[in-house]
Order: sequence, then C-alpha cells, then structure tokens
Amino acid sequence: MMRIVLAALAGWYLLKAGRRVPAVHRFMARLTPWTARLHTWVLSAPATFCYIAVFTCFSLVQKTAPSRLIDVMTTVDSTNLHQLRNHTLSVLATSAFWMADHGDSLALYIAGFATVVAWAERRYGTPRLAVILVSGHVFGSLLTEALLRQAINHGRAPAKLVYATDVGVSYMLVAGMAGAVLAMHGRLRVLAAAILLGILFTPMFTNHTIWDFGHIIAAGCGLVAAALCRLAGPLRTPESLTRRSAATVAAQSTRSDADRVPDSL
Repeated sequence: MMRIVLAALAGWYLLKAGRRVPAVHRFMARLTPWTARLHTWVLSAPATFCYIAVFTCFSLVQKTAPSRLIDVMTTVDSTNLHQLRNHTLSVLATSAFWMADHGDSLALYIAGFATVVAWAERRYGTPRLAVILVSGHVFGSLLTEALLRQAINHGRAPAKLVYATDVGVSYMLVAGMAGAVLAMHGRLRVLAAAILLGILFTPMFTNHTIWDFGHIIAAGCGLVAAALCRLAGPLRTPESLTRRSAATVAAQSTRSDADRVPDSL
C-alpha cells in the first residue's frame, strides 16, 4: 500500500516537473479539477490528515523494525492494566499512535479516517472532532480495562492479560465513525449505522475477545461525546468542494499561463 502511494506521489511530481511539455500539460489540465478537490478535502480536515500522517509513520516503524522489538515497544506503550496503573497518562497518549497486528490493516485505517472521519471533521470542526476521538480512545481504554480487571478478579480471564497489548488507533477510528453517523440524516444515517454496527459486532461473534467489546465501548463513548458536542452548537456547513476547487483551478491556471509567457517571447 505504501509503495503504491509513494509511487503515485513520485509520478505526480515527475509530471509537474515536465509540465512544459504540451502533452504532459494537457494531461495535467485534465487531472487538475480532481487533484484540486482532493487538495480542498485534505485542507478541510487538518486534524484527521495530520493524525493519518503520524500513525502511518508509526506503522512504517512497525513494518521495518524487528518484530520482537516492536512487540516490546507496543507492550510498553499499551493501555494494559499494568501500564495504566503505573504510567496512566503517558500510555494513554502513546498508545493512540500504534496499531495492532504490526500495522497490517494500515490501508483500511487510512481509508476510514480519510473518508468518514474527515467528513465528520468538516461537520463538527477540528476542536469538537478532537474531543470525540480522544473520548473514544481514553474512556474506551479505561472502561475496557476495568471490565478486564473484573474478569480477572472473578477468574473469567487469565491473569497474564494484565500485561496484554492494547493500542488505540482503532478506538479513535470507531469513535470518529460513531460521531459521523450522528451527524448524518435520514436514510444515510440508517445505512451508516447498520454498517458501523456490522463492523463492531461481527468480531464479537467471531473472535470473542475483550478488545472486540472494547471497540463497541469506544464507539459508544464517541457517540456520547458527539451528542454533547452537538449541544454546544449547530453543526458546520462546509464549503462546497466544487466551488473551492474551482477557485484553486483558476489560480493554478493563472500561474501556469504566467510560467509560459517567457516561452512565447
């Protein structure tokens, strides 16, 4: 996935470098409306895309470093019972950037954040989205580990789970998705809610782990936070991507024409 993204970026900048070639210039002119919309979409959700950049970097470390080292690092930064008892604030912060399973689901996380959560940021605004995501991660982690502690105390879970690995990008994702569902209306909300429930409950019936239940808790925490954020004020009406991208295309065309003036002289 990352190789494809890097190759696409390299190809794009090679095309930009050769834009004085007429065929390349015409090809880029056809792509410009789409790249302008993408540019506008990214700028309209700065927190989401900054977070994508950070957890992608962490995932690259997971992919390239020795597996044993990564296991140690994610366990140390995990919101497990041992770490929460001794380093509560630090592990709640650092665990938000690691992914489970050595980052194998990076593409799915990027897709979820870049579409659904970015859309939610456009509606709620950056500060309120941050509250929703952090609430899902923090309260989801604390409540899940509290349930795990009860299960261990009553002999329903092995004591070794005190040191288990539990990291939080997925909690942030489901919290943001729950907030997005609340911001939708009509049939779209019903459809999105059904999809989210399927995502949350399917692992519960297939894997039967406390952390699958933790995703449900995190989504619930995100939903409550989103509801409270809506009480603070109405949702935003983001500017149309088409209108804003049209202005970007016009500006780029003006700069492109200016670049070609010396050639005509």
